[in-house]
Amino acid sequence: MDISRRCLAAALGAAAAAGLLAGCATPAARPGAAAVEPRPPPADETALLRAANRLTWGADSEAMAQLRSAGLERWLDAQLHPARAVLPGEVQQRIDALTISRRPLLELARQMAEQRRQAAALADDEAKKAALAEWQRAMTGLAREAQARALLRALYSPNQIQEQMTWFWMNHFNVFQFKGDIRATVGDYEERAIRPRALGRFRALLGAVAHHPAMLVYLDNVRNAAGRINENYAREIMELHTMGVGSGYTQQDVQQLARIMTGVGVAYRAEEPRLPPRLAPYYVRRGAFEFDPRRHDFGPKVFLGAPIERHGLAEYDEALDRIARAPATARFIAGKLALYWMSDNPPPALVERMAATFARSDGDIAATLRTLLAAPEFAQAADGKFKDPMRYVVSAVRLAYDGRTILNAAPMINWLARMGEPLYGRQTPDGYPLAGADWASSGQMQTRFEIARTLGGSAAGLFRAEDAQPTEQGAFPQLGGALYYEAMVHTLGPATRQALAQAASPQEWNMLLLASPEFMRR
Repeated sequence: MDISRRCLAAALGAAAAAGLLAGCATPAARPGAAAVEPRPPPADETALLRAANRLTWGADSEAMAQLRSAGLERWLDAQLHPARAVLPGEVQQRIDALTISRRPLLELARQMAEQRRQAAALADDEAKKAALAEWQRAMTGLAREAQARALLRALYSPNQIQEQMTWFWMNHFNVFQFKGDIRATVGDYEERAIRPRALGRFRALLGAVAHHPAMLVYLDNVRNAAGRINENYAREIMELHTMGVGSGYTQQDVQQLARIMTGVGVAYRAEEPRLPPRLAPYYVRRGAFEFDPRRHDFGPKVFLGAPIERHGLAEYDEALDRIARAPATARFIAGKLALYWMSDNPPPALVERMAATFARSDGDIAATLRTLLAAPEFAQAADGKFKDPMRYVVSAVRLAYDGRTILNAAPMINWLARMGEPLYGRQTPDGYPLAGADWASSGQMQTRFEIARTLGGSAAGLFRAEDAQPTEQGAFPQLGGALYYEAMVHTLGPATRQALAQAASPQEWNMLLLASPEFMRR
């Protein structure tokens, strides 16, 4: 018996001890009894449900309808080359009203930097303490807005593969929100650097990340200057972002790349610096990004076995070109994509085919994904991958409130923090682990069951107060609706179906479905 099934049994035992199963004299009288012997589904409904669970953030009626209408192949083509996402009106209005949606990064970052400067300059200690606390609240509010926007897009965007790849790349190119001023820049990092390129060419994505203030601050390249070399970003860009450990680069390559990256940094000031005539042509300013040639090492460099031919900021682009097109990068990215989408131990032959597609297409992420998602090995993979906290929370809300739009993402943000996977909360640059085994502890399961109980029995604070009232019968409707009876029940084992049949109320039935071992896997 695996850990989730043991915990479900414990949950059932606790329910029985509390008297929740009392009074269920016959199966016909039980709220979930119809689930024991449901009518057979249409031939392809269960297959479509499995596809929806694997290829979206979690099956709901809209995803199933899109798959039925287009068929898997056409749906997949549209997902890999998405049009502009059209969100529900209320959701789009909520996103548009956010400060991070209305204010450009440079303006916002300047304001927050000035607010902190003014607070720190106060002579009175109590006033300074209060002003700095207010600055902290404002910064945290900006990061919370970014978290809410990401969750609303994950829940409601029709471009479900793009949204999952946005999360994947945010995790791959991880930044920690509480370092420096990243709380003020992480929303822009996700919305303008990552999301538009999540299914494009890897080189363009790598370049957008490598020029963004969030990454340059997080991995300390703002401190990297000629005579004061900081190797942090240079090391991680090869170890974690592109080629991977053991791929053949050397410590000498790290040092050379760090020299190439000197002068690459961030500037929020309005004015440009006064430079000597010989350096002025090399100065570059794009928004908050700055290349300051006064901080750059212009000496000759050899990187990955070949000289760097360009000068100034162009050295950076030459090095990124070289890294992005290295065979090791193709293998590393292919393996990580297969780990995220397919299984903890993806077939090596499939990973090699993905790497070949990546190299042949000049790093086309969508083409590489198609090689994976259309592969026979992917279709035939048994036992869905165990959900990490982000997928569990989003899939649970998509099912629980199928067809309804939430406006308050705060409970979801808090649940992710409780389960150890808060958005932008990973301190180390490796990102959260992608293997299911890392998320299957007994403590993790207990938290998931508490969330399942909350979602199953109430609106959990996800809606405005007037929207969160029970039905006239005093209970929320059964989760899944027709989706459950048409397809979902046929993916559940006998023990789970029997547990649902014994539920004493719709709320308990809902909780047991969201806490079931089957729902823990995609």
